[in-house]
Amino acid sequence: MKNKKPYAWVPSLYLAEALPYVAVMVIATTMYKRLGLSNTDLALYTSWLYLPWVIKPLWSPFIASIRTERWWVLVMQLLIGAGFAGIAFTLPMAFWLQGSLAFFWILAFASATHDIAADGLYILGLSTHDQSLYVGIRSTFYRIGNIVGQGLLVMLAGWLEKSQTVAMAWSITFFVLAGTFIALWLWHSVALPDPHKALPDSPPALPVREGAITNDSEKSSSQIHSAPSLTGRAGGESGSWSSFWLALKTFFTKPHIVSALLFMLFFRFPEGQLVKIANPFLLDSAEAGGLALSTEAVGFVYGTIGIIGLTVGGLLGGWCVSRHGLKRWLWPMVLSISLPDLVYVYLADAGEASFFVVNLCVFIEQFGYGFGFTAYMLYLVYFSQGERSTAVFSICTAMQALGMMLPGMIAGWMADQLGYLTFFWWVVGCCLVTFGVSALIKIDPDYGKK
Repeated sequence: MKNKKPYAWVPSLYLAEALPYVAVMVIATTMYKRLGLSNTDLALYTSWLYLPWVIKPLWSPFIASIRTERWWVLVMQLLIGAGFAGIAFTLPMAFWLQGSLAFFWILAFASATHDIAADGLYILGLSTHDQSLYVGIRSTFYRIGNIVGQGLLVMLAGWLEKSQTVAMAWSITFFVLAGTFIALWLWHSVALPDPHKALPDSPPALPVREGAITNDSEKSSSQIHSAPSLTGRAGGESGSWSSFWLALKTFFTKPHIVSALLFMLFFRFPEGQLVKIANPFLLDSAEAGGLALSTEAVGFVYGTIGIIGLTVGGLLGGWCVSRHGLKRWLWPMVLSISLPDLVYVYLADAGEASFFVVNLCVFIEQFGYGFGFTAYMLYLVYFSQGERSTAVFSICTAMQALGMMLPGMIAGWMADQLGYLTFFWWVVGCCLVTFGVSALIKIDPDYGKK
């Protein structure tokens, strides 16, 4: 297994992990807006696509007991490529909405399963030393996947819209994605290690990616944290079911479970709404209260400037916590993830703004989100400590996905009923929920210090 050089497969594996997640969570919203869907419909339909990440803990214990992680990665990449091709094929058709949503559901389940298998392969395919060595590389290429998805592919669709119908422009873009995944599948068929040929010398630690549950590449910072392995073959299916129910029992009997659940579900209550409406607001016409930016411009704003702000904010947040601990930085991070939402109030009230001002506002909001989200992810790791920490963390991240899914479902209807300006004031008001649930949690003052 170790004859496969990590640099030949780790970067491409995590690029492949990012792209379908970004497509489901971000590109779909932009595409449906350009195809004329109302905010109510697009927010509801795309929020439902979080469901595979919500229920992922139900089948994650069985992945390794059925087939190898390598097998799952290759099969899911082939399925993801077929899903992209299916979307591309249906978009110019009369049944484009039903067809594309069906293939997005396939993509979502395949992407969630790919996340499990890819992280398991990372554990089994690398020694403990190499896991630490490549953790920054996998994070970097996951971020690159965000830039490609939110930025370059959306910009490509915008450029194609100038010479094609909107439906055909997005169809071509998804055919490009399908071709990319077929190429990744072919490469990984050769480059991926076989986890059954040998096992690592010592039990490794799993660097857990946020965006797999992610940001949410909707705004995924793709931060890396450490937790034990999620995979294992002992016990077969009955052992997997037993482990799952024990993990569920452990989760719900932990101290302060009520306050922890409220924090997991409602810390991002404002953000879960904002993220579904930000791109439609930038794209919508001035008559509808939007900024009337082109598809290309939105791809640049969120795919480059936004990702840079998110990354810098996340890195700074991790550094601050390592210096003084999570408890000391909790409230600055709560303020950081909340107050920058006011930039959308400013943009909606102004009615128009220069491209520089739009980029600056998005950078500020994304930087604040990246910095503040550090507190949320570190609390999940903190709460998961102890017995069955890996399985408990998996349940925590399912709660994280649910906390984005539920507010996102109502966001489009709220925006259509209230108008953009009032809706953004509503989002700012919802930040009081973030403050309230943050006041409930208990954190060891030394947790997170270097």
